[in-house]
Amino acid sequence: MTKIAVIKTGGKQYKVKEGDVIKIEKLPLEDGKKVKFETLMIADTDGSSIEIGAPFLGEKVEGETVSQGRAKKILVIKYKNKTRYKRTIGHRQEFSQVKIEKIA
Repeated sequence: MTKIAVIKTGGKQYKVKEGDVIKIEKLPLEDGKKVKFETLMIADTDGSSIEIGAPFLGEKVEGETVSQGRAKKILVIKYKNKTRYKRTIGHRQEFSQVKIEKIA
C-alpha cells in the first residue's frame, strides 16, 4: 500500500505521496538537505487506515530539497481613472522544490 499525507508548510497545506516533487514557499536550505514537515493526516490510498492529528501528528514526512528558484513575473497594476495615475509593479515569488522521500 502506498500512503498519502497532508503536510503544512509556508502557511499552506499540501497532499503528497512518496516520490512527489512539490513547489513550496522558499526554505532557507541548500540543495540536497533533508527537511521534515508538520503532518496533519496520513492515510492509505484505498482508505483502509487513517491517522488524523489533533492538530498535528508530528514530523512524520521527510523530504529532500531539489532546487531553489523564482516563479514567472506577475505584473501588479494600480490605475485611477481621470487623474493620470498609473503604477506598474512586478513580482517574482521565490520557491523551493522538494522531493518527498518517506512517509512514516
